[in-house]
Amino acid sequence: MKKIPLYAYYFPNWHVDALNEKWHGRGWTEWEVLKCARPRFEGHEQPTVPLWGYEDEADPRVMEKKIATAKRYGIDGFIFDTYYFDDGPYRTRCLDEGFLQAENCEELDFAVMWCNHDSIYAHPSPRNLVSPVLKSGKVSREDFVRITDVFLEKYFSRPNYIRVDGKILFIVYNVVRLSRDFGGTQYVRAAFDDLRDRVRKAGLGEMAIGCHVPEVLGAFGDGETVNRFLKELGIDEGVRYWWPTRHCDDPRFEEYTLTVNYSDYVDAGLDRGRADAAFFDVPVNLNVCCGLDNSPRTIQSETYENLECYPWGSIVVGRSLKEYERALRETRALSQSADYRGHFITFNSWNEWTEGNYLEPDTVYGYGFLECIRKIFKERT
Repeated sequence: MKKIPLYAYYFPNWHVDALNEKWHGRGWTEWEVLKCARPRFEGHEQPTVPLWGYEDEADPRVMEKKIATAKRYGIDGFIFDTYYFDDGPYRTRCLDEGFLQAENCEELDFAVMWCNHDSIYAHPSPRNLVSPVLKSGKVSREDFVRITDVFLEKYFSRPNYIRVDGKILFIVYNVVRLSRDFGGTQYVRAAFDDLRDRVRKAGLGEMAIGCHVPEVLGAFGDGETVNRFLKELGIDEGVRYWWPTRHCDDPRFEEYTLTVNYSDYVDAGLDRGRADAAFFDVPVNLNVCCGLDNSPRTIQSETYENLECYPWGSIVVGRSLKEYERALRETRALSQSADYRGHFITFNSWNEWTEGNYLEPDTVYGYGFLECIRKIFKERT
């Protein structure tokens, strides 16, 4: 069996951050949002309760447990959602003070996905003014150099930083936004080429620059335009974070439907994984999701409906370990096929509790989702 690395996305909002305190109050973390969640219809699996309690991820001892658990169940690394604005970092204490200071840090690989989108008020989002912008994600070309210099110095040089075919992996979440901010694809390409040069001069070799392909697909739609755009930027890899639930992404789902069955969600995700191989010129890495429920990020006293805008969207119901095993088994088979050009498999996610996507143990499923991963991928060489 061909060994394909397994990486889990890591969402870092479970520690105190200065910006969060400015917006939400002293000592606030997103655990407060999770604690307030309630069922919005009969059979709705809310609230979800972490088996480990409401821990501070910026504490190295807490992160040591996460690293050891991930490794024990076959996860090879974390891809950290990483936020850095034009005037500084946001939500980075988890990585800088927790993960990198953990005694067993180097037992698990890691990479950063720079989330260059706006920070929105979704903790929780009101219904009549959905997710207003708290802080713009817009950056200049000069900002990009300064931000990536930080990444190069603090992260890329680490011995356990993820490499793809020997190349430093760096993912930009929204390259369409970056092209708009910089004034065109030629300027993004120049910025990427400059970053590659700086990485080489630091003695770290070559880079594999990736992006979140749904942002590009949503902006352009047709394959010729999408692939030309990615080529102009010099993108090497594609990734996905979620599976489809909207009608515009997959016609099997009706517009404004409140719930999506997990088995249908699995089918849509697997179909999209198969289609990506033919649609994109760049390799797009397979992704597996264990659920989707953004309702904790909405005001709990308001009637929940699918408004087709984040976080007011469809809720995945009927999660089951059996169906998750099916998703893993079919994903493993796809990754072993001759036409699979991806380099790794991602899981959404290690801990995005308030999106209903988490592998960490809870009081209902325990370590069940992690057990499934270990079971299906135990034969990797």
